[in-house]
Amino acid sequence: MPPRRRKEAASRRVTLDGLLASREIVVACGPGGVGKTTTAAAAAAMAAARLGGKVLVLTVDPARRLADALGLDGIGNAERRVPAKAFEDAGTKPRGELWAAMLDAKESWDDLVRLHAPDARTRDEILSNPLYRNIAGRFVQSHDYIAMERLFEIHSKGTYDLIVVDTPPTRNALDFLDAPERMAEFFSSRLLRWLIVPYRSKIVNVASKPFYQVADRILGTQFLEDIAQFFILFQSMYSGFVERARAVHRLMADRRTSFIVVSTLEAVPLREAEFFAQALMDRRLHLGAIVLNKVLPAYLRDPQGVTVAEAFRDRSEELADALAPTVRSGDAAQIRRVLAEIGQSYLDYRVVAQRESEQQSELATVPEALVSVPYFDTDVFDMAGLLRLGEQLWGP
Repeated sequence: MPPRRRKEAASRRVTLDGLLASREIVVACGPGGVGKTTTAAAAAAMAAARLGGKVLVLTVDPARRLADALGLDGIGNAERRVPAKAFEDAGTKPRGELWAAMLDAKESWDDLVRLHAPDARTRDEILSNPLYRNIAGRFVQSHDYIAMERLFEIHSKGTYDLIVVDTPPTRNALDFLDAPERMAEFFSSRLLRWLIVPYRSKIVNVASKPFYQVADRILGTQFLEDIAQFFILFQSMYSGFVERARAVHRLMADRRTSFIVVSTLEAVPLREAEFFAQALMDRRLHLGAIVLNKVLPAYLRDPQGVTVAEAFRDRSEELADALAPTVRSGDAAQIRRVLAEIGQSYLDYRVVAQRESEQQSELATVPEALVSVPYFDTDVFDMAGLLRLGEQLWGP
């Protein structure tokens, strides 16, 4: 981005709390292993504590890491309120309520069938179909699609003032965005029509007959019939799928929805994060913030710190002689080695910190909010840790 445009974009940036206050849905996405789930939970916790209202954090990441940090013993498809005591134990009295849920694909599919089935008989036939019971929630695009359905369903009820969504790792998150359209395309695909047409009609055209002969020899007649019956039932809900897919797409592009890309400044995660940020812009979706986790502290770039570190390294012998009488071991040689090592380590970290600062200023995509979160001394495992992280996300 040209310097002038970058400067103009920076001048328009908002804080993360301002972003959350102005949105109804915030989708956290990014590479795996960069703290995305924890960031989503921390942002939701801070929104409940500071902004008030009713806030939900919804995770669609298969890893069940959210419950531990929130102090909930097993989060499922149904939303559960995080006890106010969890905030109080962390020294905070929340202005609002924090709720949490984690996607259960099978249960969500059942709910979807009940919603879209044209009649009670079709609904019961689908739910009792052996193939449906075995693969619901497992076939390709299923998890991503049902996540979008679940988000749309919760938002449509209007129960929450803010929903913060934690997504799978980056390239899967693209599937998360495209899943509704792909699922609708699948149910109208040529392959699907080839599978079910013989069971809707006794007439099989000459062009498709060899396909059925080969499939029958490989899979068996009964298996083909089971597949066909399953998809015939599902096609009865096709119009509902298409209508919902369009509605979900509109919701993602709505001004009430924003995306947060979470990453570290390591080369591979940062490259994936920039890829995803650009993909959001290509889809004309709102990139609200980039959160950079585990960033080295700014004091490492302080010139005065450099002066001290260089003194430790270059004048270690002189300093060791002065310190020896006050150190229990009194070993000047050992003190000298430690001082020199500390000084050099600080200078090495300074190089990395400087590089990170340059990487932040050179981000190819400039969002409304750019947030840097420093390394923490301990892992985030409870509400106190989430709020501590949230304070860093909030900024001044």
